[in-house]
Amino acid sequence: MNRLIERKEYLKTLWQLKDIDLIKVVTGVRRSGKSTLLRLFREKLLEEVPATRVQRYDFEERQELNLKSWTEIYDMVAAKLVKGKMNYVFLDEVQGVKEFERLLSALFANKDVDLYITGSNAYLLSSELATLLTGRSFTINILPFSFSEFYETFEEGADKYEVFSEYLKFSSLPQATELYHVNRSLVPNYTREVFETIFENDIAVRHEFGSEQAFRNVADFMADNIGNMVSPNKIANILTQEDKKIDSRTVENYLKYLKDSYVLYEAKRFDVKGKRILRTKSKYYLSDLGFRNMLLGERSGTDLGHLLENVVFLELLRRGQQVWVGKVREKEVDFIARGWGGELTYYQVAYSVRDEDTRKRELAPFDSIRDHYPKVLLTTDFEEMTIRGIKQINVVKWLLGESN
Repeated sequence: MNRLIERKEYLKTLWQLKDIDLIKVVTGVRRSGKSTLLRLFREKLLEEVPATRVQRYDFEERQELNLKSWTEIYDMVAAKLVKGKMNYVFLDEVQGVKEFERLLSALFANKDVDLYITGSNAYLLSSELATLLTGRSFTINILPFSFSEFYETFEEGADKYEVFSEYLKFSSLPQATELYHVNRSLVPNYTREVFETIFENDIAVRHEFGSEQAFRNVADFMADNIGNMVSPNKIANILTQEDKKIDSRTVENYLKYLKDSYVLYEAKRFDVKGKRILRTKSKYYLSDLGFRNMLLGERSGTDLGHLLENVVFLELLRRGQQVWVGKVREKEVDFIARGWGGELTYYQVAYSVRDEDTRKRELAPFDSIRDHYPKVLLTTDFEEMTIRGIKQINVVKWLLGESN
């Protein structure tokens, strides 16, 4: 990979938020490109604003900053502010500062400051900070490269279907993608190091573990069961049957830790008929398929249908959709996506529906939905058609924005 992928949509959002009286919170899984995104934003900003009005502090790389009190850091920032002008302050991994909530509150109260912060776990948005940020922040959740961004790293004219096959096999974290183009055998080791950093810095330091192995058993189980409907009780029962005894409350805690560190995303069930979110059972998807490949090894390439689901789920999130799993009487729709205007779209995802029985099975849940919102069947098949108002679309074209 010989050029920087600009993350255009994220940059566009940041630029639209510039000078608006909100704390800009950029969060997401480690190494997903948060710091690079803000660096690109600062570079564009410096085309319009003198460098004296731009400050940046990294609380992960510069550990000595973490040892300072929040008041010392505030005084350090305040001393450099240009009075009467808008100053742009960037704080990377700010949760490393003790009482960072008070630091953010003090900076936000200064009308000469436009504040941008990053963090790699949901603790950044919890407890006291949640109260501080209510109505005063805008959160941008960064995900690893989309397929469109991953495809940009290849030579012009590369076969998009061959590239997509690689996308399913490897990590799409930005630096992992760079390593892929150098030597793809380096990617698993890199993703393992990222996962271990997440465990050590975002999970283990905040939580007590009765057994680290029990946590890793749950992580392995979730990697092997993306797209399957599960509950803490079901997971505990299956693991216990495999001589990996664990209780459902512990499983629930471990799932929360994985979600808080953005390794896992949860898709809750939505009852289409009752128009309500259901509390029992959910599906879970990984923020990066590289974690699955690293955790499962040779088993990672199986179950292509659920790998495809994972890709589609993350893409819907990137497109600003709220996403649920649909319950239609006794049937299931893979995803219900709701846009900002409240409109719904129903999605079924299947690796292939060339087999007629598979096609009928995938289309059946749509027939039970009585409203007139769009219904889409995404597959890797080249054929695209409309069946009883249902659009069958090639998923690769959909991901690249080449299909309506």
